Amino acid sequence: MAQSIPMEQLEQQVATGLLTLHIDSRKVTQGDVFIALPGASCDGGKFIGNAIENGAAYIVCRKENIPTDPADAVFVITEDPKETLGKLASARFGTADLNLKLVGVTGTNGKTTVTSILEYLFAQAGRKTGVIGTVAYRWPGTEIVANMTTPDCLKLHSLLSRMEAAGVENAFMEVSSHALDQNRSAGIHFSGGVLTNVTQDHLDYHGDMETYYEAKKKLFTAVPDVAKLGVVNLDDGYGKRLLPELTNGIGFTLTDQKIEGCRILRGDIVESTVDGLKLHTTFEGKEWTIVSPMVGTHNASNLLAAMAVGIGMGLTPSQMQSLSGYNGVCGRLERIPTNKGIYAFVDYAHTPDALVNVLSALRETGFERIITVFGCGGDRDRTKRPIMGEAVAKGSDVAVLTSDNPRTENPDAILDDVKPGLADCKEVHVEVDRKKALELAVSIANPGDCILVAGKGHEDYQVIGTKKVSFSDQAILKELL
Repeated sequence: MAQSIPMEQLEQQVATGLLTLHIDSRKVTQGDVFIALPGASCDGGKFIGNAIENGAAYIVCRKENIPTDPADAVFVITEDPKETLGKLASARFGTADLNLKLVGVTGTNGKTTVTSILEYLFAQAGRKTGVIGTVAYRWPGTEIVANMTTPDCLKLHSLLSRMEAAGVENAFMEVSSHALDQNRSAGIHFSGGVLTNVTQDHLDYHGDMETYYEAKKKLFTAVPDVAKLGVVNLDDGYGKRLLPELTNGIGFTLTDQKIEGCRILRGDIVESTVDGLKLHTTFEGKEWTIVSPMVGTHNASNLLAAMAVGIGMGLTPSQMQSLSGYNGVCGRLERIPTNKGIYAFVDYAHTPDALVNVLSALRETGFERIITVFGCGGDRDRTKRPIMGEAVAKGSDVAVLTSDNPRTENPDAILDDVKPGLADCKEVHVEVDRKKALELAVSIANPGDCILVAGKGHEDYQVIGTKKVSFSDQAILKELL
């Protein structure tokens, strides 16, 4: 018969710092704790035997996962291993009562840019800041290359503990819908949350848009807190639904949206050129204008999101003026220098809505032609592929269809899924080799034209099969231009 102890008893032992927690049975060593997490495609309960063989002293799992021959391990039974992991991680890393204020940013598009703007804004206001996101996990003196948008629960608690020890006052974290659905942030207290937008993506995982939205909404509602700041985009239909449900909410809008009884930050684009934006803003009787080198309406929305967080956390309109010095983030409408009279940008846009936004931003600036190089990722939502083609067809003069990260799919088959959406495009070129596609785009560009290379942004690799191959859109464009 299996030995068992209450979770509270294990929690006390974990808090001493003498026990190591693992969710991967392969990493377990003598005396460690293994938490068997349920999963959509793989259940951690299947690896309890392996964890015990590797020396696990404690196993946290659901009752049905206890093996018939439990060996010498002590079991902690829980109905929700993910929630229990959060409690244990909080005990191990001391994250239950952090002094730092953590703001989570979720949404289909804009997470990386908004967290980066917030990092800059609060640093300019004299705060010590940290970021957890798609590109990196960083705080003063430390930068770690990220391998996923939102790290697993143990990694997340460890990072926040290190930030706290380093004196970080404000941390900003990208929170993906997958992470929210999988409860990777269990045991973490958010002081605020931001919803940038909800548009089609990840339906291969969530199934439909309503389920996708409900996953995003968990950032605001999973742990009720009347003091938690909620910032939402009112130019997005899902944002308009969410704001009235929040007790401490601020909406932001570029289109003069109104919701009775809600606090709203309003923005008006006074000027939009290839050199940036002039944005006039109003909030509860106060007005201010910022000039930003960022390009496009979608970036005006990103700036408003960051300013709304600033307002909600005590920054003043005069402190917003520092945003004039913010130059953007790697791979987000990143301009590539050229002396040929051709403009070139690299952007992470890999959803229909993101492509519409970035192409609209470029169209506003009056280029002669827009040449878009793009593809679609393999082993991901197939339904969005023709829609991405439609977005490129509507916003571009020339489309160059190529590979993105084909992964284990046939690259040509992916392109075939996209092609129907390009039926109305003025000029279409198909080149499965991404480097050759970039060479083609440069060869047909004339002075005054703009080349947009979409999909990969900051990534310096391609995933072909199951391998990462070194590849940088920026590096190749710099060679060609």
